[in-house]
Amino acid sequence: MRVIILGGDGFCGWPTALHLSAVGHDVHIVDNFSRRHADIELEASSLTPISPLGTRLTAWREVGGGEIGFHRFDVAVDYYQLLGLLNDLRPDAIVHFAEQRAAPYSMKSSYHKRYTVNNNTNATHNLLAAIVESGQDIHVTHLGTMGVYGYGTAGVKIPEGYLRVRMEAEDGTHVESEILYPTNPGSVYHTTKTLDQLLFAFYNKNDEVRVTDLHQGIVWGTQTPETSRDERLINRFDYDGDYGTVLNRFLMQAAIGYPLTVHGTGGQTRAFIHIRDTVRCVQLALENPPRGGERVRIFNQMTETHRLIDLAKLVSRLTGAEINLVDNPRNEAAENDLRVDNRRLLDLGLDPVTLEDGLLSEVTDIAQKYSYRCDRDKIPCRSLWTRRGRA
Repeated sequence: MRVIILGGDGFCGWPTALHLSAVGHDVHIVDNFSRRHADIELEASSLTPISPLGTRLTAWREVGGGEIGFHRFDVAVDYYQLLGLLNDLRPDAIVHFAEQRAAPYSMKSSYHKRYTVNNNTNATHNLLAAIVESGQDIHVTHLGTMGVYGYGTAGVKIPEGYLRVRMEAEDGTHVESEILYPTNPGSVYHTTKTLDQLLFAFYNKNDEVRVTDLHQGIVWGTQTPETSRDERLINRFDYDGDYGTVLNRFLMQAAIGYPLTVHGTGGQTRAFIHIRDTVRCVQLALENPPRGGERVRIFNQMTETHRLIDLAKLVSRLTGAEINLVDNPRNEAAENDLRVDNRRLLDLGLDPVTLEDGLLSEVTDIAQKYSYRCDRDKIPCRSLWTRRGRA
């Protein structure tokens, strides 16, 4: 199939583009290099050396991966370029990664909050409006987040998108219905993903746009089989306080002998998935699309849940790193439980990469190999969630 990947130069977008190309799909990338610009703003580069996109695309062609198209514009701003591209390429599917993806970055200041809302919400709405205006039947696969549900203790497994409810009518009878599972976002970033859900629900109901929304856990790991084929293809490894996901940060800290920074008590439970499983999940979603007229299909794209302190202890056992409890910059409960239903992707054939299988190689093959590129000053998280935290 012909697939457009919005945000195809990013941490999840780039390995997804290569994977879909490798399995035979006709892939085109759209990107405005906003993630590369954030590196300049934050003065914090990827631990791994990231080649220019032109070099990446040439390398993929040279190692036998084939041709990937590239189109540079801002999906959140350049609506008519997006519409023109849809009319020119007439894609079967679009993978939507074109959103600012970091919760800490979204909470840095009023500017970063407004940028995240403007960029993420407009990108999603422009895409949906362009699909409708084009008159095409295009399947949208969107990378959402488990964070839309918050991290409180619900006492039940979080279902895949929908909750059956029973309400009492005025005459005393009961009415049953299914609603979107209630959201409880924990940052401006997570709030934009919540708004995405409502936009998808509306355009699905009103215009029958086919949508798969992948509520993804925290991604760990760096390489996929495709990005490992040439160093020019290597994926990002973010370790800084804004974009570094928690487990990758632990792995890098262990590699350079820096104490593992655990926020608060470490009793927060999170959902995780390896980057190799991310690209495989996107493929499964694309190759098993919803039928015309079917409501938005929601998958919980995660493979494991762990308390952060337990992750730190696991990395410490593997590497000998010390653990350092630091103040939590986030406005969240000190402890939480998290149980998640993820049967749908497993039923489609996902065979997950587990932490036990992949952690040590990630330390030795990536974190230690490129540790000389680390800037220790960028490790602490300095984005604070509340006014009280800033005082």
